[in-house]
Amino acid sequence: MRSLVTVVSVVHLVAAAVDVHSVLHKTTARYVPGSYLVGTNGNTHLARGFASPHAELEHDLRKRGVAYTITRVFSDSEIWNGATVRVDDPSDLVEVAQAAGSIHRNYIRELPATPASDGGTSNPVVSDTFSTHQMTGVDKMHAKGIFGNGITIGIIDTGIDYTHPLLGGKFGAGNKVIGGYDFVGDAFNGTNTPHPDDDPLGQCAGHGTHVAGIIGANPNNPFNISGVAYQSSLNAYRIFGCTGGTTDDLIVAAMNRAYKDGNDIITMSLGGASGWTEGVTSVVASKIASMGRVITISAGNDGQYGAWYTSGPATGINAISVGSVDNNVYPFQTVIDSTGRSIPYNAALPIANGTFRVYALSTNTSITDDGCHPLPSSTPDLSAFLVLIRRGGCDFTNKLANAAAKGAKLFFIYDNIDEPPISIDVGDYNAVPISKEDGEYLVNNTLKKNGTVTFVNRITNIPSSTGGLMSSFSTYGPTFDMYLQPSLSAPGGNIFSTWPVSMGSYRVESGTSMSAPFIAGAAALVLQVKGKTPDNARSVRTILQNTASYIPNSKDSNALLESAAHAGAGLVQVYDACYSTSMMSPAELLLNDTTNFAGSHSVTITNNGTKAVAYTITHLAAGTMPTINGTDYIAGSRHTVDQIPHISAPASVTISPSTVTVQPGQSATVSLTFKAPTGLDPKTLPVYSGFIQAKGDDGSTLHSIYLGAAAALKDQKIIDRTDEWLGFQVPFIANISDNPAPGPTTFSMKGNDTATMVFRLAFGSPEVLVHLVNSETNVTSTQRRSFETKLRARSPVGRNLKDALAGPLAPRHGLLDIFSPDTIKLKLNANVTTSPTLGVVFAQDYFPRSSSDPQNQDQSLYFQIPVDTFANGTTVPDGSYKLWLQAWRVDSAQVESWLSPKFTIKRD
Repeated sequence: MRSLVTVVSVVHLVAAAVDVHSVLHKTTARYVPGSYLVGTNGNTHLARGFASPHAELEHDLRKRGVAYTITRVFSDSEIWNGATVRVDDPSDLVEVAQAAGSIHRNYIRELPATPASDGGTSNPVVSDTFSTHQMTGVDKMHAKGIFGNGITIGIIDTGIDYTHPLLGGKFGAGNKVIGGYDFVGDAFNGTNTPHPDDDPLGQCAGHGTHVAGIIGANPNNPFNISGVAYQSSLNAYRIFGCTGGTTDDLIVAAMNRAYKDGNDIITMSLGGASGWTEGVTSVVASKIASMGRVITISAGNDGQYGAWYTSGPATGINAISVGSVDNNVYPFQTVIDSTGRSIPYNAALPIANGTFRVYALSTNTSITDDGCHPLPSSTPDLSAFLVLIRRGGCDFTNKLANAAAKGAKLFFIYDNIDEPPISIDVGDYNAVPISKEDGEYLVNNTLKKNGTVTFVNRITNIPSSTGGLMSSFSTYGPTFDMYLQPSLSAPGGNIFSTWPVSMGSYRVESGTSMSAPFIAGAAALVLQVKGKTPDNARSVRTILQNTASYIPNSKDSNALLESAAHAGAGLVQVYDACYSTSMMSPAELLLNDTTNFAGSHSVTITNNGTKAVAYTITHLAAGTMPTINGTDYIAGSRHTVDQIPHISAPASVTISPSTVTVQPGQSATVSLTFKAPTGLDPKTLPVYSGFIQAKGDDGSTLHSIYLGAAAALKDQKIIDRTDEWLGFQVPFIANISDNPAPGPTTFSMKGNDTATMVFRLAFGSPEVLVHLVNSETNVTSTQRRSFETKLRARSPVGRNLKDALAGPLAPRHGLLDIFSPDTIKLKLNANVTTSPTLGVVFAQDYFPRSSSDPQNQDQSLYFQIPVDTFANGTTVPDGSYKLWLQAWRVDSAQVESWLSPKFTIKRD
């Protein structure tokens, strides 16, 4: 269900410290305990005489005496082969690592939280439910009879309610939803045992059905909506149950299955904080795209956390990561009062049927605490009324509870200020917000005339003051390894689409979950026009980026262009993409940071048309974003129109030549020399971007995006050492009272009396280790090791785009480095006299930064590490210790470290 929340500025929320006592020692594991994705060793099985890589893996596990269960097998795939291995005895993990080609924790992923609506106005206009199609040129494609015919799209989500009449009503060959697979069953919650079957029907969670409608909803319906590519065929791959999350191995299994089933396009609206292009789901997505399939993934709904907070698997290098643009209109339902006035309210379907008398808790339209106290005994039975309540003075649910105590069942809450439409937390009450103007009209006119209101099933579209701008919830990039995120953007704010029939059939939702399937539909139209060959599929992202329209940062006439780190290439223009006869590549020019600045680039314009085109090449700068203010990330807000401020501080570009004429079937190359903007404070970690535009004499326009950071990423501090977020200086060892242990502390390791380290990361780290060391150990705060070469070999910081786009089959660095026998020998078994570390209790590579979520709702505000076992699963014995936290900086051999106070483990 959509989350409805009051409009509260995040700036105010983050000023208060979190109540650590309410959240410490809760289960915060984001991975399945004991479960690992184990990659097989290529073709070594052939030389050893095994029938398959999996037979080789199982032989090696048995030979090493590992107690294991294989819960999922990935075989016969061009994408990724391996198995999900559950280890019964954690101490056997070393042996698993020795037998594996690669090993990754099996992380739990959630559907992105649905954000509330952004701004708008309250003046109804003539209905236009095709607003998103008109914003993007889809309406022109439909006018030409292009609907995605012959294209198959795989949707990896919560399943689809294919019984919905707009989604065909049936399942199987010859229908809209032609196939798919249910990997999990209704009862799956992300941690229990899945029960798969061949029917991907999803009727208890609506997310996948909403996605399916954006792509494929049939036209000629009462709401006059249609999918972007409604003649395409759909396959549904269900990886979520009715509640809870899913796991990385299920995501990989679904991607493998969708690829093997021959889908031309695969779309996923899921993910979690990542920040890096590495990670098994991101790498698999990238590999699928490199094999000639289009894959679109939601960029994330974390705009309120600021920049450098990208989501995986959208960070896959070759995947299309999609940001969200607000719809030009809000689709609202309508009531008609007895004077004939139409009053819109924020719902997709009528919240009631019939005609109701109006009752206001107060006829004073200036009251500041309407409904905040129990209603007087003289209040009539309110069960037959539409009850009006003014906003302000207390929680909405408190107001509603007081009215419900007198029988009220149906509510309008009217605003106390003139502002765009809002969303509110109403709990389980049948209540919706309306504008201040409409609420006062009902009180001062309808009520005084003993009038009524009638609920009619009529959509009224209200213009949005933020229509065409980036949604404030849309995630900001770039990645920590300086890749562009998102690739481009599409309508995702206030989208009307299908919903499971049993749950109401229709719904308005917002999120990059809505924009990703829009791009999947757009890609289907492109492939129908240009042909669905692997080469065309590989070029879809470039074509969509080349032809996207620029997005301003605001509605001001002199507004800067939105940063590419928020909007990508801009708003998709499907008609232009389908009928563009030229292409400009590469579409992304990565300038890197100041240490690794890559100022020399070139773009190639290829004319696939039948006539020569003369192009004029120019530079269009986007706004530059200072992303950090002191120790805080400058954040937009999930619930307001605020965005990260943009300033005019452009890069400079020398273009040679500035004009080219490209003959049919020929190409021309333009050299570009960039200079990073000057005069910026590197402590604010500014991100700059812009566009190289090629304007043709045939009226066409193409562009490539450039992106850079006007600071050295290696200088960004990793370990947060402030008390700003938790009220305590971090890192610290928490005692049984959830306070920082003031000195040497003894833990019984029973219940909450467990040694737990709490820390935050101020920036992403390619590797984080927590060592257990002798209690008398002292280590320096900064260390160096031979890590720089290894990091540069796998990171685009220091390698060119061509190499980066090759798309590795698996991360080059992973848990194997921690769990391999040689490493364990050094880090776990070494004598303390020759090595400071007794063992590694926590290890993770490609670590995201901590969020700025004051409620820690996604358990990412801080990280807590219980010190009961080593990373390989063996129990930490009784004794006196310290913890040694190490976090590597980006593109640097420099390691930040923190040494804890002494503590003792003494079990009874």
